[in-house]
Amino acid sequence: MLMKTTLTAELLAEFLGTLVLILFGNGVVAMVVLFGHQIPGEVVNGGFTNITVAWGLGVTMGIYIAGKTTGAHLNPAVTIALAAYRGFPWRKVAPYCLVQIAGAFLAAALVYWNYHPAFLKADPALDHTAGIFTTFPAFPGDPLAGLLDQTIGTALLIMLIFAVTDERNQPPGNLQPLMVGLIVVVIGMAFGGIHGYAINPARDFGPRLFTVLAGFKNNGLTDGTLVFWVPIVGPILGALLGGFTYDSLIRRYLKA
Repeated sequence: MLMKTTLTAELLAEFLGTLVLILFGNGVVAMVVLFGHQIPGEVVNGGFTNITVAWGLGVTMGIYIAGKTTGAHLNPAVTIALAAYRGFPWRKVAPYCLVQIAGAFLAAALVYWNYHPAFLKADPALDHTAGIFTTFPAFPGDPLAGLLDQTIGTALLIMLIFAVTDERNQPPGNLQPLMVGLIVVVIGMAFGGIHGYAINPARDFGPRLFTVLAGFKNNGLTDGTLVFWVPIVGPILGALLGGFTYDSLIRRYLKA
């Protein structure tokens, strides 16, 4: 049961929880990309497995930060789904989304600051490593493929979050943060290829804004490709679809 809190406390919790999530998420991608082949005798490039596991654990850690205060949305798609299907106040949606984006932005900046010497060595022109922070399509000429990928992935995310947090379906317990993290892991392993495994508009747009300000040339926002909208629109569509599917096909048949 969530404590009664002020909006300021809620926004701080969402900001810090998202910050922690993206620190681990962007941090693991930086490790894989920047150090995979640079340390002789050490295997640090675990590839996509490392990335998916660390992103899932990052979600779990973010939930432990914000869970008691807000339920740990950490994702505008989650916030919108909770407003649409779980009575979360619509007046809080925009503030929550803004602080989630801000937390993600700051996390990207901290990761870049930490790994700045490695960026200078691997990408001194900042023209090919923005993908450490934000997502890009595997098939640039087909944005609808990425839109479908993001819609399906986020629909699964919301449907399963609703399932593991539904008091009618599963008994609440301390394993919920870990379960949500594992949901993120399996979505990444199964649907992480077409558009970089965003399933979270703040996770993508906050760091993308940072790449623009930091001078990354391949940022997807000002480089002429305009791919930034896919991991915003897709997750929102997927969140609404996933929540509707769970409530229509599962929750309505469970005993109150």
